Amino acid sequence: MEQLSNIGVIRDVLTRHGFSFSKALGQNFLVNPTVCPRMAEQGGAAPGVGVLEIGAGVGVLTAELAKRADKVVCVEIDKRLLPVLSETLAEFENIEIVNADVMEVDLKTLIQEKFQGLEVVVCANLPYYITSPILMRLLEQRLPVRSITVMVQKEAAQRICASPGSREVGAVSIAVRYYSQPKVLFQVSRGSFLPAPDVDSTVIRLDVLEHPCVQSDPAAFFKVVRAAFSMRRKTLPNCLAGGLGLSKQQAVELCQKAQVPQNARAEQLSMEQFAALADVLKTGEV
Repeated sequence: MEQLSNIGVIRDVLTRHGFSFSKALGQNFLVNPTVCPRMAEQGGAAPGVGVLEIGAGVGVLTAELAKRADKVVCVEIDKRLLPVLSETLAEFENIEIVNADVMEVDLKTLIQEKFQGLEVVVCANLPYYITSPILMRLLEQRLPVRSITVMVQKEAAQRICASPGSREVGAVSIAVRYYSQPKVLFQVSRGSFLPAPDVDSTVIRLDVLEHPCVQSDPAAFFKVVRAAFSMRRKTLPNCLAGGLGLSKQQAVELCQKAQVPQNARAEQLSMEQFAALADVLKTGEV
């Protein structure tokens, strides 16, 4: 459909289909004509590639992905958008819309069934309210995807891509870096959306690692990470004691055996230090 990025055209299409925006679904549709081509290009859409998109909106990004990739499969939760997308994406034969909740659908099976013989990437404009849960679901399931390119709230992007040892780092930063190499691609102003949100956005790409960046038991690793960031202003032994159900002395011994400074705070630790704590915890030495 021509002029799909024209706000007047989009409003007309939505009005004809009786569509109204849902705050509960965090619907802010990307309409900037310069953003979607950049996102598709830097997200890896290309010949020989299949793209899994999460949330189509009115199909502006979907169309740009379909122009470049062999196939695009979009998981869209809002069934009200299905007739809209049938119109806006009618010219493309390599797009399939799956009406489902990305937090419930079996993504591994979906990828195996829909993208046989293709390298797969994920590309999406994510709802702000559920950014972290969706990213962690994509990463924790160890899906056969090369990268995950998403547009998220600017502040969320800063946390997600924060390096260990920086003030911005949090539990989600460590979790993302455990599975991938995050990178900030470019900024997107709030005026690029319909309706315009109250904040600016950032496009980031997570290049998925073949193996986690540190060798450690995942359950123990993330248990330590959650505990370490449970009280940001407290030193590590206090956080570990409260978060892991240990006595203060046991938490101190855990730090000593892992060779992690007792006066450190979670944001000061490296990935290797989190792994060392997890290894000691896993062995039951405290």
